[in-house]
Amino acid sequence: MDSVSGQGLYPLHRSKTIHLVRHAQGLHNVAREKDQSGAYTSPEFFDAQLTPLGWQQVDSLHKHVESSGLSKRIELVVVSPLLRTMQTAVGVFGEEDEIDVLPPLMLANTGNSSRPTISSLNCPPFVAMELCRERLIESDADDLWNDYARETNKELAARGLKFLNWLWTRKEKEIAVITHSAFLLHTLDAFGDDCHPFVKSEICRQFDNCELRSLIIVDKSMISSDPSTTDYPGRIPPGIDAPSDDGDEENL
Repeated sequence: MDSVSGQGLYPLHRSKTIHLVRHAQGLHNVAREKDQSGAYTSPEFFDAQLTPLGWQQVDSLHKHVESSGLSKRIELVVVSPLLRTMQTAVGVFGEEDEIDVLPPLMLANTGNSSRPTISSLNCPPFVAMELCRERLIESDADDLWNDYARETNKELAARGLKFLNWLWTRKEKEIAVITHSAFLLHTLDAFGDDCHPFVKSEICRQFDNCELRSLIIVDKSMISSDPSTTDYPGRIPPGIDAPSDDGDEENL
């Protein structure tokens, strides 16, 4: 792989930084460890809450985003509207606070969590987004489910790409996304084929519970029309501007 084909060069304003997070351990994850027969996919576990270990994982990631300065840079948190992802999102990017100053991100003991109220003070805005939710299941309570079949891997990947296109409608440049293992796995698998296999693996390998992975996405097809905030046109004030090297030695 030569130095040119192994690199990519794109305008900065056509990129966004996304911080992808898989939710922390939920009750359904424990159920799967105990029973590989598929019982964990039943509606009973569809909106599973976090386990006590899951909340410990949330606390660890919260400390990381604080110590790394990431919490100061994120402009938006997009979260799947299921309980385990919302608990993860508010635990990681919110602040436990008993002071009733602003509307809370999460009330005390939500989902039998035994956790105190989590404040929205100094937090980025949160958006719950159906497009990044768990795989659609066969259930009367699932409004997005089609009765002909459970959502396939291909359909899940297509929904993931639609979600990434939606991200380009947002003005924010640094966004955290809290979602699910299957959604991440099948969405990201569409990327990295033009990279070294190790780089492809960095993008596409399966997420552990409460893992955070930071990626850059680039708009190569003009989905977004946001102007650059750092480019400068030059020639201000204007003056003679003959090129110093245009292939004609007489003009040097």
